[in-house]
Amino acid sequence: MKRREVIAGLGSAAAWPLTARTQQPGRIKRLGVLRGGSELDPANKALLDGLAQFGWTEGQNLRIDYRLVGTNDPDAIRSHAEALVSAAPDVIYATPATAVQVLQRVTRTIPIVFIQTGDPVQAGIVQSLVRPDGNLTGFVTFEPSINSKYLQFLKDMAPQVTRVGVLQSRATTFRGDFAVIEAIARSFAVVPTALVRDDIADIERAIVDFAREPNGGLILPPDNTTTRHRAMIVALVVKHRLPAVHSSRRWVDAGGLFSYAAAPTDYRQIASYVDRILRGAKPGDLPVQLPAKYETVINLKTAKALGLIIPETLLATADEVIQ
Repeated sequence: MKRREVIAGLGSAAAWPLTARTQQPGRIKRLGVLRGGSELDPANKALLDGLAQFGWTEGQNLRIDYRLVGTNDPDAIRSHAEALVSAAPDVIYATPATAVQVLQRVTRTIPIVFIQTGDPVQAGIVQSLVRPDGNLTGFVTFEPSINSKYLQFLKDMAPQVTRVGVLQSRATTFRGDFAVIEAIARSFAVVPTALVRDDIADIERAIVDFAREPNGGLILPPDNTTTRHRAMIVALVVKHRLPAVHSSRRWVDAGGLFSYAAAPTDYRQIASYVDRILRGAKPGDLPVQLPAKYETVINLKTAKALGLIIPETLLATADEVIQ
């Protein structure tokens, strides 16, 4: 994914004057929401608040059809996607990437605004970042190339690591996270292992088995399945003294060692895309947006439990250090 393709100035969309965007009279517009995963997400309220600032209020001039799926399994998502498309909404908001991919197969005409991880060009979701050229556009919260930074951070914190396990579920393997680690592993003097597990019992066994050999460390790219079981995973990682790098600060709040993640999504920007489409814009003309900023969070209590001394240079550049 090439960052130079991104039009940086589009981030100012959230600051457009509302006086020029008052709601015109007419029929009630319809928004479909398709969400995979199984955790309650406060993002729904953030999106509604953003839409309200652009003049769209649920129950007044906007009707919302929610399809909240308790899994990222494409087979389970498909029935919800088909039902949503059959309702013929004016625009659909979808996340994560598995839901977006299913929707793309179900409709090529209804506009879709997405939030997802991974490269949407490589996945065939859009033609390019600048001109998606189709019925989809949206926001990317994670690029697979970030895995190289995860490995660098892991070695900075735990130079003794010579074995790296990349833990994720099958739903996110399409991104190629392990391939990124594998391509650079030799330059970091580590041997990578793909730990692809979907069941909580299998995840537990994989961690315990991996920890039997010394000098191991873990990388956990964004994945709803592992995130759902983060309390158990963090407890195992600390118990077996495995340094780990995570893709969300929620892991660090749960006792994880370190996270490097895109700054929280500005849902008013997402609302601005939905607003523009509801008013006639074509999604293919709206550039896909990449993260503008990444943040690091370090848990010193966990570092101490793992017997690690975090380098001062890393502490100095961290956005937050949890004592």
